[in-house]
This record gives sequence, C-alpha cells and structure tokens, in this order.
Amino acid sequence: MLKIRNVTKNYDGFVAVSDVSLDVAKNDIHAIIGPNGAGKTTFFNLISGFLSADHGTIHFLDRDITRLRPHSIVRLGIARSFQRVNVFPRKTVFENVQVAYIASRKLHRNIFLPSTGLFRDEAAELLNLVGLEGEEHARAGDLAYGKQKQLEFAVSLASDPKLLLLDEPTAGMSTSETKATMELIKRITAARELTVLFTEHDMEFVFGIANQLSVLHHGVVIASGEPETVRSDPEVVRVYLGKSDEAA
Repeated sequence: MLKIRNVTKNYDGFVAVSDVSLDVAKNDIHAIIGPNGAGKTTFFNLISGFLSADHGTIHFLDRDITRLRPHSIVRLGIARSFQRVNVFPRKTVFENVQVAYIASRKLHRNIFLPSTGLFRDEAAELLNLVGLEGEEHARAGDLAYGKQKQLEFAVSLASDPKLLLLDEPTAGMSTSETKATMELIKRITAARELTVLFTEHDMEFVFGIANQLSVLHHGVVIASGEPETVRSDPEVVRVYLGKSDEAA
C-alpha cells in the first residue's frame, strides 16, 4: 500500500531522515519506534505532505505522492492524527465529525447549502464506533483527554481513509486510557479494514498491537520486520530498547 524509497530530509545541514526505504502492506499495523530526535515526526510529515523530501519517492497505492499537498493526500486515502489533540474545542462532538464529513466531500464550498442535517447518520455511526455514543452534544474542549483522542480518531475516519497515520496515539494518557486506545485501534482497523502506520514510545502498547515494526535511529532505519525479530536485534537493543527490554 505504501512504498517509500531512499527518502531524505535535511535542515540546514542536519539530516533528520536519511535514505529511508520502507514498505507498508495492506492491513498491516506497522509501528515506527526510536529515541527522541530519531526523525519519526519528520518522517510522518513527509508522508502526509507537510514537508517535502529532498530526495527519494513516496508511493501510495502505486501513485507518486512525493510532492503532493496535505489536502490532496487526504483525498487519496491517507488520514493522520497528531501528538497533540487536533479538534475544534468550542464545537460539539457531533459538529467536529460533521465538519470533517462536509470538508472531505468538498461541500464547504457551497455557501447556500444548509449544514444542519448533513451526515447525521454517518457521524452517529462513527461516534458509536469510537465509543463516544451519548457524547454528541458535549463540547469537545470539555471532554477528558482520552475522549478527545477518540474524537480525533472519528474526525480522521470521516475522510474514509485506507491508511491511518497515528503520531504517538497514547502520548499523555494514563495506563487505563492507553489500554482503551489499544482496543479502540484494534476495533477500528477490523471494522474499516484499515492499514495503520504509527509512532509510539510505549513499548507495551507497540508489542501489544503491531504486526510489523521498524526502528529509526538518527534518521536511519536500523531494523525492520516482525516485532519479536526486531526486539532481539542486537543493534536495536543497544541503541533503544536496552538491557531490561532484552531480558523481557
């Protein structure tokens, strides 16, 4: 589904991502891990069009998306969530999802079209899927952090993506919220037949959900494959997981 070849990104001489090649197959849940500063967020920004690669190519479903803008990439079937919650805090839960539907269908350009009744059933179905049924009228900014992340997932799904990019989906969450998010992602991917590429620091979460794993270090992929194989790789243990994880 996603084919990345020799992608490089420099910042005034600093190489944030260096000659990265990666394949993500349909229906994979593929994790990207690495120390702080490894280049994970830059890598996601390159895939989603927020940054342009200096070298290399990115293909999604056999189409070259290397130079496309973010809105064009979304319309091709890639949605993304961010480290910080990205919702409209003053709008209701329902309105956040409804706005996402309207924008993804380009109906926001029709200023004479009443929006009140648009996508009510679709929004309700999505909110039920992510566990926010009964919260439709709550203001998004008043939700607990974990529920705001659930809402962000619903907003992402409104564009009907084939590939979902999640940038540290459990950042700032409690243990119980992290477990709930793991189950939510499993439920969403099964219900929507989604492919997921995500970054994460919580190794229990990574090994509990990913079926493929790649490790970035100083912008370079040092290992990639099935999680248990990568976990035992001596270089991965040395630069990231450490002796305690090796023993585990």
